[in-house]
Amino acid sequence: MERKAAVFGSTGLVGYNLLRVLDENRNYHEIVAYRRNLNQSNPFQKVRFVEFGANISIEPDTYDVFICLGTTMKKAGSKEAFKAVDLDMVIEIVHKASQAGVKRIVAISSIGANQSSRNFYLRTKGQMEEELKKFDFELVAIVRPSILLGKRNEYRLGESIGIWLFRAFRFIFVGPLRRYRGIDAGDVAKAMVQLALTAKGKVTVESEVLKQIADVYKP
Repeated sequence: MERKAAVFGSTGLVGYNLLRVLDENRNYHEIVAYRRNLNQSNPFQKVRFVEFGANISIEPDTYDVFICLGTTMKKAGSKEAFKAVDLDMVIEIVHKASQAGVKRIVAISSIGANQSSRNFYLRTKGQMEEELKKFDFELVAIVRPSILLGKRNEYRLGESIGIWLFRAFRFIFVGPLRRYRGIDAGDVAKAMVQLALTAKGKVTVESEVLKQIADVYKP
């Protein structure tokens, strides 16, 4: 069965890689990419860009929804603005997906996400995860990548420092620390598609397992 997918957050590092992976996958005949800027070029065969505005609307024949939304405290400007994107907007999308009859949800969270964390970022991600789990889809897959490797269009100081530290000291990321190894954004995208095609129920996938899933992915 050929499927139609919707992608939110398609201009980010993982989101753009996800468009590429979906475009090359034989199981999908159409991918709808929601984005705020429709003036960007479209190099894909099966991807259609749709404006992502205040009123979220998911087309009724959509089978899978991929959520790659995520901002930073610096970019958001306040905790309230950060939460509006990383929690409130994600849940609104999932509500709309449920109303549209979507079967499967795959969403990006973060390693260390915990609704009880003292860290605001990780607490918000944890709250998002718990809200997602309340929905009744064929699949609710939450992926928790570690430091994302790949070329971004925007500069993120904290992430750049993390990548440098990982590459300089990657030899220490063994045993219990293996889960903190950086992961290529393309591998996260492959794992997300593989989960959408094969997983069921409610699953939370840590970074090192994402790499294992990506390694067995076939387009």
